[in-house]
This record gives sequence, structure tokens and C-alpha cells, in this order.
Amino acid sequence: MTTDGLRLLPVTGLPEIAEGDDIAELIAKAGEFEDGDILAITSKIVSKAEGRLLHADDREAAIDAETVRVVARRGPVRIVENRNGLVMAAAGVDASNTAPGTVLLLPLDPDESARRLRARLQQLTGRRLAVIVTDTFGRPWRNGLTDVAIGAAGLRVLEDHRGRTDSHGNELRLTVTATADELAAAADLVKGKATGTPVAIVRGLAGLVTAEDGDGVRAIIRSAKDDMFRLGTSEAIREAVTLRRTVRSFTDEPVDGGAVRRAVAAAVTAPAPHHTTPWRFVLLESAESRTRLLDAMLGAWQRDLRELDGWSEERIAQRTARGEVLRGAPYLVIPCLVMEGSHDYPDGRRAGAEREMFTVAIGAAVQNLLVTLTGEGYGSAWVSSTMFCRETVRDVLDLPADWDPMGAIAVGRPAEAPRERQPRSADAFLTVR
Repeated sequence: MTTDGLRLLPVTGLPEIAEGDDIAELIAKAGEFEDGDILAITSKIVSKAEGRLLHADDREAAIDAETVRVVARRGPVRIVENRNGLVMAAAGVDASNTAPGTVLLLPLDPDESARRLRARLQQLTGRRLAVIVTDTFGRPWRNGLTDVAIGAAGLRVLEDHRGRTDSHGNELRLTVTATADELAAAADLVKGKATGTPVAIVRGLAGLVTAEDGDGVRAIIRSAKDDMFRLGTSEAIREAVTLRRTVRSFTDEPVDGGAVRRAVAAAVTAPAPHHTTPWRFVLLESAESRTRLLDAMLGAWQRDLRELDGWSEERIAQRTARGEVLRGAPYLVIPCLVMEGSHDYPDGRRAGAEREMFTVAIGAAVQNLLVTLTGEGYGSAWVSSTMFCRETVRDVLDLPADWDPMGAIAVGRPAEAPRERQPRSADAFLTVR
């Protein structure tokens, strides 16, 4: 891409826009255009012309109607995703520069609006043009607002530099420039928020203008699977807790041991009595170690059912089939409780309470582990089976005698999407005094 005297030119003299106005005709009359010009048009006037003015005393209700997904909420401020996939404050519902008691919604389809405007402007001016529909956004991690493109036509909205080399001969591997957003921000320097100048011309970048309308701004919007910042902090924590599911079938994809270690690091931040660290985690990363343990546990389980419960072989086989969730997982974690640092009481009441304190602590650690694994994209299932054959587990894994296995955690990529969980009210579990 080369520039030929890049210029930013405001288009002045436009009247107040009302529903039904032909804003392309008004722009064509107000400005002088050249082939290759890029017009940045504030979405506000597009919305007004398209009748997106809503008589609503309740702005919050209007935001609700435009919202597909709440990303973050802090007091009265909401960052949401709207139906076009745009993530922004208040779904773009704007109460500025509009009559009291009304709010202005974004264009229903900004890319389609850009296409219509481009066709009409090219017809009226006889010039080869591109159109960007712009709106003002805040940005994560940075103060201040800037204009970005929410709709585009006749423009390469992304400039892909991957495969090119920099000035030192290094190959660029990740660089894709959001050209449409850069143009929108540059044009806003001469438009102004309060001066009644909603349109600007970017001149000197004719090489960006394409014959076809193109896919528009949709190409800029990051897909959910690639979005590493999909939620605000408190929302992400809440989602991680409530979206955690017990996963009973896994793919064959290997588990990243680093992700499990990060989950363990989160696990050991759980509260614990007497400033102790009553947790140990055994990671079974090899198929051989998992099979050896599960075979020994199965044998112990079968013996208990046969010798202590008097079950038939058929009934035993039916019951022990429940343990297949562990065999199907590509990774196992065995959390262990260690009573090191506990107080020694001579009576059973206090001694029992002391152990219960430590048991609660490892329960909190296991929950931390499961939630963090969910955040890493892994499914998990906590199974209590090791608690019923602790000596067997200690012998097979060569664990110290004072390590008490507290279940087993299967880890892996879920083989299928989890079922929807119905929202559960806290009321049935509360007693208020």
C-alpha cells in the first residue's frame, strides 16, 4: 500500500438528518470527490435516516432489547455484544444529539447500510468510492474513546502482512492490520463530536478501494472460539464456576501438562487451617501409570462387592462399569489430603472436627482445580473411588502412608458439548436469621 499525499477532509454544511432523508444525495451535494476517496460516515446520521430513533424514556430497556450477551457490568455501565457481534458499551444505544425522551439505535445492518450508501454515492458522483460507517468505542486496557468501523463497503478492511518481511528481513507471522478501524479513527480527527460534521473524506489511499463491496466489517469481528477476552473479570469467574460440568466422555487429544500445573497452582490458593498446606496432587501423565492404578482399584472394588456385599459376578460387572469414565480420560489427577500441621486432640469430638476442617480445605482446592481446568478449556470429572481403596492407591503409586487419596479427577477435552443447566435459585438453600 502506498500513499499519495494522504489528506483528511471534513464534509461540511450537512443539515440535521431526519428519517427518510437521502443522506447519500446530501453528502454528494456537500462535497467534492475523487476516484479512490474513502468516506467515513458517522453511524448516527445513518441511524436517523433509517428511522432507528426510538421514543423511550427507559434507555436501559432499549439496551436490553439490543443486547445478545452481557460481557461485563460495573454498576450502571454495561459492556455488551449486540446482534451484529459488536462488543461495546450500552449496545450502541445513544441518548446524545437526539431529542429528550428518545434514544438512537445503531443501524440494523451497518455493512448493508454501507453498501447502499456506496452504490448511491457512486451513482451520484460518478466516482469510485469506498464507504465506512463509524461509531465511537472504548477499548479494553486503555482510557479514552476512538472511532472504529462498524460497517464497510468497497474496502479491504484488513491488511494481511503475514508472509511479508520487515526491514530486517524477518518474516511477519501474526501481523494483520485493521485498516478500516485505522481509517475511521483518522477521519474522526476532522469530523468532531459536537461540531455537526458527521462525514469526512480520506484521500490518498485509493489502493485500498476495491471494485466489489466485499464482506464488510464482519471480517474484523473475532469469533467466539478465538476470543481470549470474551468476558469481564467478575463475569469470567462466575461463568467458570457455573459452566463447569462433570464430563464423562473425552477425546483422545493429549492434555497439556502445563495447563494442569497452572490449575494446581490455583488449587493451592484455597483456604486451609492453621496456615497449613494440606494438599498434594499426583499427576498420572502416562497411560501405563493410569492403567496400572485403575486395574488395581478395579480388583479391590470387585473384592469388596464379592466378599463384603455378597454380590453376583453379573451384578458386580454392572456396578463397576461406572468406573469407565476414568479409563476414558487421557489424564488423571489424584488429590491427596495431608494432615501435617493439624492439632492433636485427645477426644473424638475435637479430633473429628479437626479432620473435617482439613477435608473442607482439600474440597476447596479440588474446586479451584476443576474451575481452572474449565478456564483452560478442559473438561473434568471428580470420582470418589480412590477414597474406598486408599491402601491400594498408596501401594500402586508408592505414596507416603500419611497421604489420603481423596478421589480421582479425570481430565481431557470434552467429546461432546455439555448439556444446558437450568438456572438454580439460592432460595431453597438459604436460612436467614
